[in-house]
Amino acid sequence: MENFIVSARKYRPATFETVVGQQHITGTLKNAIKNNQLAQAFLFCGPRGVGKTTCARILAKTINCTSLTAEQEACGTCESCQSFQSGHSFNFHELDAASNNSVDDIRSLIEQVRIPPQAGKYKIYIIDEVHMLSTSAFNAFLKTLEEPPPYAIFILATTEKHKILPTILSRCQIFDFNRIQVDDIANHLAKIAERESIATDNDGLHIIAQKADGGLRDALSMFDQIVSYTNRNVTYKAVIANLNILDYDYYFKLTDFLTGGDVSNTLLLFNEILNNGFDGNNFINGLAGHFRNLLVGKDNQTIQLLEVSENIKQKYLAQSNSANLGFILTALNLANQCDLNYKNSKNQRLQVELALIKMCHIPAVIQLANTATDQDQDKKKTLVSSKEAESLKTKDQSETKAESPKISAASAVKEPTTPVAVAQQTPQTTQPKVESPKVNTPPASPIKIQPLTKGTSGSLIPSLTDLASGINLDGEDKGPQYIKGNQKQEFTEEQFLSYWQQYAQKAKEEDKIQLYTLLTSSEPIINGVHITVLVENAPLESTLQTEKIELLNFLRGNLSNFDIQLFSKRIEPKQSDRIYTNKDKYVYLVEKNPQLEEFCKRFNLDLLP
Repeated sequence: MENFIVSARKYRPATFETVVGQQHITGTLKNAIKNNQLAQAFLFCGPRGVGKTTCARILAKTINCTSLTAEQEACGTCESCQSFQSGHSFNFHELDAASNNSVDDIRSLIEQVRIPPQAGKYKIYIIDEVHMLSTSAFNAFLKTLEEPPPYAIFILATTEKHKILPTILSRCQIFDFNRIQVDDIANHLAKIAERESIATDNDGLHIIAQKADGGLRDALSMFDQIVSYTNRNVTYKAVIANLNILDYDYYFKLTDFLTGGDVSNTLLLFNEILNNGFDGNNFINGLAGHFRNLLVGKDNQTIQLLEVSENIKQKYLAQSNSANLGFILTALNLANQCDLNYKNSKNQRLQVELALIKMCHIPAVIQLANTATDQDQDKKKTLVSSKEAESLKTKDQSETKAESPKISAASAVKEPTTPVAVAQQTPQTTQPKVESPKVNTPPASPIKIQPLTKGTSGSLIPSLTDLASGINLDGEDKGPQYIKGNQKQEFTEEQFLSYWQQYAQKAKEEDKIQLYTLLTSSEPIINGVHITVLVENAPLESTLQTEKIELLNFLRGNLSNFDIQLFSKRIEPKQSDRIYTNKDKYVYLVEKNPQLEEFCKRFNLDLLP
């Protein structure tokens, strides 16, 4: 019985062309060989299992090959290539720094460097996991690395570049290896399965590639394990069963329950997932990833970010088209919050169930927010139409009077008016002046709908509370609006100050202490309809700007004058008689006893800050 060779060793690339997913590295190295511009030291860094040591060995074999191909690849047949492949080459030395990290090991390596190659042009030294060397070993290696013999080339490989001394980094050409793409790993596994006559399906290989997280060696190890588990028939069901991965179908089915508001089936499905042995934290993370895939599937430009097989991608596209964008964003936010709170929760199952229940109620809250938005738009349309009708009526009246000045006012108005226009019409020129102020209730301000990006929870995605309070999912901020009118009734200073004090009392009852202080600290300067408010500092001025719209609406409506304008003016704060600082205390005491000043000068005393 022959010894089994794992796929990671059996199908290890032997040429630059067969390296998977690192074309930017292999292309640079081949050009350096072609132009004879090889550096004295290379540093290969990147995650595990992406081909660092493999590329180092290919480079070592290629630069000593005596019969390079036109593509700058090793021939594999010359004496140098044969000795390298059999492991008998004297020009190739590989050191594992994880177990040989002392100064003595580096000194032994330096002694070997002094001996020139007996056959071939270069001696190549590969130091794997170089970050494991001690600081003293690094320092002993510095001089040799900076000025090696012309025949010596050092190739260092590491997964943790930040642990290497800067003096070492400055002496090397640094190559950063990328994580291998999911499609590249899946295609490579498919080629190996075809060579080994192993039955596979594309969905199963994609799951292995995703689980490998960019490492080809991890993917090959999992592939060998699943091949043994399934008796050379790698299927999607077998892969998720062996790797303990939750099936995509659970997430698709769960999303249908959530968008339909079906709380019962949602909790029953989650219970089934727990009974199958899956952890609640892994489940909520997988659900967040599912919502993320639905989100990127909403836009044609981001569909390429779906790293799944074609069959699964079509399912994502179908469900993302049917799911509401507001639901996806809010559910994604809830899943993220649940993940953050999961480890600190004493009842972790309840934490997940509570998040799922909230998700089930998202569609109803969104519908409520949209209904409020529609009602607000209808009110605005009604208001606009009434204003247009009123202006049209006024225009027709003026034209009728100009053409027939002798016709009575009752017979002049013959055009039909809408009930809304009549209800909104207010006489402007015939209103008598009265001594007491006329109190008019201002029109209801529009419903305040906050934009999606201003959730009260502080995040970019709204919570259920934000949606219930009227978040506009289209991102339009209605905000407080000035009420409008044409009335210009005159008012006295006493009338104005009366309503000014009423609003101040209202601010006090609503616990708006800063606004109350602003309104009562000093009386405003009244110059006709121009009102100047005196403020002592920037916070009070900011408070005035924040409350300006509501304050103006109150004054204009109650005084029946829509020309009233508010302005702010900074003044110096009033001097207080209270003693706060040490200097104030000193001045007060000197006034009481002038001899204290002479005492301080004689003993050279200073005030504490």
